[in-house]
Amino acid sequence: MDGDVRINPYLSGNFAPVRSEDDFDLVVKGEIPKELKGTLYRTGPNPQFEPRGEYHWFTGDGMIHAFHVEDGKVSYRNRYVRTPKWELENSEGRALFGGFGNPMTTDPIAQGKESGVANTNILFHAGRLLALEEAHAPFEMAERTLDSKGYATEYNGKVTAHPKIDPKTGEMVWFGYGVGDVPLSAGMSYGVTDASGKVVRRDDFQAPFSSMVHDFLVTENYALFPILPLTGSLERAMKGLPAYAWEPDKGSHVGVMRRDGEVASIRWFNAPPSYVFHPMNAWEEGGKIIADVFRYDTAPLFPNADGSPGQHSAARMVRWTFDLDGNSDAIKEEAIDDLDGEFPRFDERYAGSAHRHGWYAADPSNAKTIKQTAIAHLDLVTGKRQVYALTGGDMTSEPVFTPRSAEAAEGDGWITAVVWRAAEDRSDLLVFEALDIAKGPIAVAELPRRVPFGFHGNWVAG
Repeated sequence: MDGDVRINPYLSGNFAPVRSEDDFDLVVKGEIPKELKGTLYRTGPNPQFEPRGEYHWFTGDGMIHAFHVEDGKVSYRNRYVRTPKWELENSEGRALFGGFGNPMTTDPIAQGKESGVANTNILFHAGRLLALEEAHAPFEMAERTLDSKGYATEYNGKVTAHPKIDPKTGEMVWFGYGVGDVPLSAGMSYGVTDASGKVVRRDDFQAPFSSMVHDFLVTENYALFPILPLTGSLERAMKGLPAYAWEPDKGSHVGVMRRDGEVASIRWFNAPPSYVFHPMNAWEEGGKIIADVFRYDTAPLFPNADGSPGQHSAARMVRWTFDLDGNSDAIKEEAIDDLDGEFPRFDERYAGSAHRHGWYAADPSNAKTIKQTAIAHLDLVTGKRQVYALTGGDMTSEPVFTPRSAEAAEGDGWITAVVWRAAEDRSDLLVFEALDIAKGPIAVAELPRRVPFGFHGNWVAG
């Protein structure tokens, strides 16, 4: 191969898109419990055309993968999220938009047009199935058919890919970043959607600097906004440098605000530079806020501000403590696990409250990549960890917890995960007893092809 030819890693292997929309009845090995009934929805980037310019994994068109489980059987369906961007490019038969909305690499035909991809998360709230990303409003999909229904315009702007649903009130709490007329700005929003699906609050504020704020934390009474030194810069992008880049000199900042308070009251706590894509959970305890997060020393997948390659880094679970009654704005940090991992999940009936059990995709090899080859369960009370390790180069998606019943004890239920079988270049849906991960899956539903690496998903009962 010519030495000047480079293969984009996000367009090869199991990152490469699948461009067919299919319906399959899957072969099930083992036994799926009759009580497990519902659909696992997953989403991820899947560009319909060869991208323009430098392609980043985060910018591909969204595709929904739905695994419906009923009476011990599993069916599969996948569909593109037909956003206005997808429709415009589909009509032209080619890619038109630059990554992260970069005007320098966007075709003149698409300048100023809607560029959302809805490729990061999908959840169900107030009777609506919402495909999410962090630069646009939620995009509604039909629950069973996966037909595209369009943007939820009542949000009136950007919404995070990681809203939090309060298990006590039914509210969906959310935020947006890069808010304002100027791309890559430091503007942010805080919002609330009530249990009926009505947007009842949206307030704007300014962060210390423009940052990729992928996720946030919510407790019973507080919202926490991590502003970490993966910075956004329009000026940098216009010079042909990275729109988002690692700038450790900016430090780490976390804004803490009462959910019933004003954005002007946000108190900023500080820590040395690090990056967090995903927290597990946060709660209040004796005048303090406790947050369990997966922390990187440097932001993976992104370059330095001068365009040079960033460092390889892996995340491990740490505990952040915010002393609300103290005089210090420093975040106390302590390690609580020593296994590399990502995509933490827990029993979300305990969202915003102290929890005991957590699950995550793990990498026991210490390779410091985003390729996860195991599923781990951590008991935060005993410190005991269980690991189910994949073999042969197989890799797992985010593990998703489903309770056995609404009344079941914490952690009593199942874990579902989509696993890529490297040797066969296809995927399986695995079902585990949640508190006995090490035993291995109790059932495997085999797909005839692969599901590309994606980001997030959720279980919807029924």
